[in-house]
Amino acid sequence: MLSKETTGLVIVDVQGKLASIVHDSVQVVANLVTLVKAANRMELPIIWLEQNPEKLGDTIPELRELLTSSPRIAKYTFSACGEPAFVKAVKQAKRENWLMTGIEAHICVYQTAMDMKALGYSVELVADCVSSRRVENKDLAVAKLARAGVETTCLEMCLFELIKDCRAAEFKDALRLIK
Repeated sequence: MLSKETTGLVIVDVQGKLASIVHDSVQVVANLVTLVKAANRMELPIIWLEQNPEKLGDTIPELRELLTSSPRIAKYTFSACGEPAFVKAVKQAKRENWLMTGIEAHICVYQTAMDMKALGYSVELVADCVSSRRVENKDLAVAKLARAGVETTCLEMCLFELIKDCRAAEFKDALRLIK
């Protein structure tokens, strides 16, 4: 089970025009905004990535404005684990569990999740916080990751798993965010 003390959040390449053309982009972005707000409230470490930002653009403003205290890492390999700054940030966070989100599910999200698992981390794909241009590609990534031992969760499930108790200070905030 997830816990605030052992879990971090990775946001993969939610940037530029691509963020607006993936399947169900409006809902995926809304879910990501909710997750980031809740993660900030719970003080989870967040690492956000940008694939070739000179060509693909910046992380979308609605996320970027919530990520001011989290490290942004530019990358050029599809797997973030090919970027030494990412591997270093993950190690420095001292978390064993990582929630994986972003785009595109079948390329950068998939490869990053697989490589993090190979490095010994527990990875949970937040299924309603990932997407690809084609839904078939997202579905393939989710299925292939599940077969490889990457757990699948959703926004509400991971939030309430992290919060654990309706008396927790974050509970009311989470309720407001998801309603």
